Amino acid sequence: MLPVLLLLASAATLPAAKNLEVYFIDVEGGQSTLFVSPSGETMLVDTGWGGANKRDALRILAAAKAAGVKKIDYLVTTHYHVDHVGGIAQFAEKMPIRNFVDHGDSVETDRATQVLVKQYEAFREKGTHIVVKPGDTIPIKGLDVKVISSAGKLIGMPLPGAGQPGVDCANFQMHEADTAENGQSVGMLITFGSFRMLDAGDLTWNLEKELTCPVNRIGTVDLYLVSHHGMEFSGSPQWVNSLAPKVAVMNNGVRKGGVAERWQTVHDSPNHPDIWQLHYAVTAGKEHNSADPFIANVDEICEGKWLHLEADKSGTFKIVNPRNKYEKSY
Repeated sequence: MLPVLLLLASAATLPAAKNLEVYFIDVEGGQSTLFVSPSGETMLVDTGWGGANKRDALRILAAAKAAGVKKIDYLVTTHYHVDHVGGIAQFAEKMPIRNFVDHGDSVETDRATQVLVKQYEAFREKGTHIVVKPGDTIPIKGLDVKVISSAGKLIGMPLPGAGQPGVDCANFQMHEADTAENGQSVGMLITFGSFRMLDAGDLTWNLEKELTCPVNRIGTVDLYLVSHHGMEFSGSPQWVNSLAPKVAVMNNGVRKGGVAERWQTVHDSPNHPDIWQLHYAVTAGKEHNSADPFIANVDEICEGKWLHLEADKSGTFKIVNPRNKYEKSY
C-alpha cells in the first residue's frame, strides 16, 4: 500500500501539462504568428515586412521573449510576398531557425519578388529546407499540423471528421483565376487535442471554394485566422459558413484588410463568432469593427500589441488582449 501512496503523492506534485500558446503578432497588415507547443517546439508562420527600422522583426522577437522562446524549430513561409517574407533577414540574424518550410519555387518572376526570394534562400541554406505538399504533416512534437494547400494544390480527400456538404454552394460566385503567389499559400490546420485552428495564409477565393464546396474537406474549426487579412480576394460566405468558426482573428492593418464586407461575412457566420482584430480598420467604419476590448491596436501610430491565445487539449481556450488586459474564454 505504501508504494501506491508514494506514487500518488509524487503524481500530485508533478507540474500540470503545458498548453498550446499562440501569439498573433501585429505586423501592420502582414502576417507573423508564433506557435509554442506544449513540447517546447516552436513554429513561426511568416516574418512580416522588412525595413521600417526592423519594426516587425523586433515585434516578433518581443513576442518570442514573452513566450520564453530562444529558437524557431519550423519557420513556415506561406508565400513570397513582402508582407509575409520581407522580414526574414532582420529576424533571422537575431533568432536561430532550424527548419525552413515553404511551397517551393515562386510563380512570380518580377525583380522585386526575385530579390525577396534570394534573400530568403540565403538564410534557408543555413537550415533544413522542407517543401510541403497538401496532406503532409509538419512534425512539431505535441501538435498535429496538417498541410491543406501548397503550390496551388489542395488536399483531395476530407480530413478525419470532415466530409459534410458545404454550405450554400449553389450560390457561389467564381472570381478570376489567381495565378500569383497568394494562391500558392501554404495553408494549415493546426490541431491540439480537440482544439482546431485554420491558417490558410492568403489563399484566394476560388481555391477556398474547392476546399469546402461541394464537400467540406476541412470540417468546422474553433478558430479561423481570417484569410488574406480580411481583404476582398478571399473569404466567401460559403467558405466561412462551412468552417463555422467559434472565434476569428483578423491580422489586418490600419488601412489594409479588414474590409467591411469580409468582416460582416465572418460576423454573420453560423456561430456569430467574436472577431479579434490586430488593428482598428479605419476604412471599414465603426459598424464593421469589433468593440474596443477585442482590438489589439486602436491608434494608427501604435505600440504593436499582439493577441495571445492559450488552448488546452479539451478544446477550451482563452484569448488575452495585452493592451487593455481583456480576456475571454471559450
